[in-house]
Amino acid sequence: MAEREPTGEYGRSSGEGPRRPQHTPPMRERDIHSDVITSRDNKWLKKFRAALCGTGPEHDEPIGVEGPKLIVDAVRCGLETEALLVSNAGEGHLEQILRAAAETESGVPRSRVLRTTDKLFASVAGTEAPQGVAALFRQRTWGFEDVLRGPGPMREAAPLVVVMAGVQDPGNVGTIIRSAEAFGATGVVAARGTADPWSPKALRASAGSALRLPVLRGMAVPVLLAQLKMARVKIYVAGAASRDAASDINELSSDLRDPAAVFIGSEGAGLPPEVLHAADATISIPMSEAVESLNAGVAASVVLFEAARQRKAK
Repeated sequence: MAEREPTGEYGRSSGEGPRRPQHTPPMRERDIHSDVITSRDNKWLKKFRAALCGTGPEHDEPIGVEGPKLIVDAVRCGLETEALLVSNAGEGHLEQILRAAAETESGVPRSRVLRTTDKLFASVAGTEAPQGVAALFRQRTWGFEDVLRGPGPMREAAPLVVVMAGVQDPGNVGTIIRSAEAFGATGVVAARGTADPWSPKALRASAGSALRLPVLRGMAVPVLLAQLKMARVKIYVAGAASRDAASDINELSSDLRDPAAVFIGSEGAGLPPEVLHAADATISIPMSEAVESLNAGVAASVVLFEAARQRKAK
């Protein structure tokens, strides 16, 4: 009996003419077979717990992301997946995540799709009502030039950098980054003393913007001020308008169309003295006399909206 010819791609024998181009089909949920993690002391569950319940990753630690929408956002913006954790409650979201991963260069390694029980997933989750899917992503390295240039579509725009100095509430940090992306900022800097933009709470408040927009974390204020001056970026500080309207005429007409860095401080302590000393101008926000101050997220959003309005009219 004649020996059967070796089989090529798509079931074609080697004698049937040229082979079709090799193609690796996207990984589907049904293609994944993994043992269920049942021990609370499993090394991967410890890693997820630290990422999802902590205050932000160190420089060599992964970013923890929870929930299908944020995971898909992270995958689509090119972050490399270190691991994906799924419980019974999250099985329905897995196909959507894998489809998004199939459209990227890195995808999701089969060996890093991990399964666990709903009870154990809840023990590592950082939310009160977990959706059963979480992921660890390798950090993207951003530099000062990235913050000035912005992501790909914005690289023709003049730099508009939002600097948070001492904003300690992660919800405000996330809100500021979300507004920064919405109103055309090229990047964000979280100076030392500011809550980590990649902490779970800040990520959720940013609705994924902190994963897409160039972000620098933990930068010393004096170093940042020196770099901004060297790059000829004007330094603005945001604050409430004084009760004397006449004194605010110049401040209210700040020109934000040219390269600008807007510093936002905490609602209580305000901005550091070195920032106030280095500022080229103050952007005053007129308010009702009955309101003493705005929180950092609202103040930043107002200023960023004004910057976007001016730049569109340019």
